Amino acid sequence: MYYLTKVIEVSGSHKLKLDYGSPCQHLHGHNWIIKVHCKSESLDQNGMIVDFSVIKSIVNELDHQDLNEILTFQPSAENIARWLCDRIPFCYRVDVEETANNIASYERDN
Repeated sequence: MYYLTKVIEVSGSHKLKLDYGSPCQHLHGHNWIIKVHCKSESLDQNGMIVDFSVIKSIVNELDHQDLNEILTFQPSAENIARWLCDRIPFCYRVDVEETANNIASYERDN
């Protein structure tokens, strides 16, 4: 099995619609550290699982954006991790780090 990890930092803002009081209900920003993990049993004709630039272009769609304006779902770190994992070829796990102490992950079962 071949594995790769791409780490990208993006900046963006969001606010969360919550059923409890929280400062996160107000527009605020993060410098997210996104870790994308891909795997494959074989490599393509270029000797790669997926080109790092493909991963970068998908993750960078979030950079310097108000995520509430460009995403159709609650832009929590958990949901962002799943959205990225669903869009990146051969991705099986995404970690979204809002701060050094707050990290959400999504990992496929298969």
